[in-house]
Amino acid sequence: MALTNKLKYFPTTFAWGVATAAYQIEGAATIDGRGSSIWDEFSHTPGKVLSGDTGDIACDHYHRYPEDIALMNHIGVTHYRFSVSWPRILPDGDSHHINAKGLAFYDRLVDTLLDNQIIPAITLYHWDLPSELQIQGGWLNSRTSDVFAEYAQIMVAVLGDRVKQWITHNEPWCTAVLGHLTGEHAPGVTSKDAALTAAHHVLLSHGKAMMAMRSTRNDLQIGITLNLSQVYPDQPSVESIRAASLQDVFNNRWYLDPLFVGHYPEELIDIFGKQPQFLSHDMDLIKQPLDFLGVNYYSAQVVAPSGDNESPWPVRHVTPKDRITAMGWPVIPKGLTDLLMRLQRDYGPIPLFITENGAAYPDEIVDGRIHDVDRIEYLSDHIEAIADALAHGIDVRGYFLWSLLDNFEWAFGYSKRFGIVYVDYTTLERTLKDSALWYGRLIHDALSLPLNPV
Repeated sequence: MALTNKLKYFPTTFAWGVATAAYQIEGAATIDGRGSSIWDEFSHTPGKVLSGDTGDIACDHYHRYPEDIALMNHIGVTHYRFSVSWPRILPDGDSHHINAKGLAFYDRLVDTLLDNQIIPAITLYHWDLPSELQIQGGWLNSRTSDVFAEYAQIMVAVLGDRVKQWITHNEPWCTAVLGHLTGEHAPGVTSKDAALTAAHHVLLSHGKAMMAMRSTRNDLQIGITLNLSQVYPDQPSVESIRAASLQDVFNNRWYLDPLFVGHYPEELIDIFGKQPQFLSHDMDLIKQPLDFLGVNYYSAQVVAPSGDNESPWPVRHVTPKDRITAMGWPVIPKGLTDLLMRLQRDYGPIPLFITENGAAYPDEIVDGRIHDVDRIEYLSDHIEAIADALAHGIDVRGYFLWSLLDNFEWAFGYSKRFGIVYVDYTTLERTLKDSALWYGRLIHDALSLPLNPV
């Protein structure tokens, strides 16, 4: 009832969408000229992914996209955020070999979306770096930032007449930290220096891509998506507040500050023992004016000083136990409201999109239905948190639920289900969960209400 009463704060232009990523759903890993990515290599390396799962088939969206778009249409979403598989377009990574069949797939996908009155939003990089570029150093090689800009320009030249919203990168933090510090994600590097370098080159590639895309078309909306999390101290002590500040630098300001302020936070020295190394003009390239900022929010963080000299920095997480998702993440909807208000306070007014928000739960089919009550409660609480931000005048323009489909959840393989559509990984049959039906009703109700001016 609380959310129903707050739907008046959502403008009729609000984007109600769902989100996916190429490697997690497309499959078709070796057909129609697609090259190999670092996630193909990583998932085929024994011990890297739970149960030895790979994205070779995934949800087979490459062949079943008309069915999936029909599901979106049935639910009633207005927008669809998806990523392009870089190695499907440029099998060797750079522009000397453009795969026409790969471009044709996304051409068909976009046209089918538009035929169904669903507005596409494209993410250019959701972690599937072409393997050939990794051989040349990947994100540790500054040349990759130039190649990424070429790739971005190619995609805009082909699809920019129909796709107006573009996201350069999804979650640079994951590329840097999970891919180059902890090694949990591809390419599996474990080095502080590598994490700093990879993060910088990803941000640099973002800036170069924005310039290349804008030189090609002047009618695009271009941004970047960061995984952000409001950080709270476990208690109001000097030590806990300091721990929360460091965690905020590590999770949020490491990317927000260079994008909006034009420099890295000094406190990175406390975490890594050094600042990133870069050329003097790099920050001018990174700090391109954004048309919007994408925010991926799953949970807030509650932290305390750890006293552990072995950790990279003296912070430990204090996880509340009352509401936990299947990922072990605490459910803290208020953190989303606080985060959105903080972004405006600290970085100025900028259009915001929630580009991912959702939860994994151990779904089961019972009599042909999936009664995912916990997910509905999670989604309802977080959409209400957005309404609270809108009521305070925060410029939030859309919400992309993660995810449309159950899919390959990276190092967790197929063990975690985030979708509002259940996927039987043996038959690939799709079944709408109760959350999909709930989301459809919510969208219908939101679009039926006149805007109540704040």
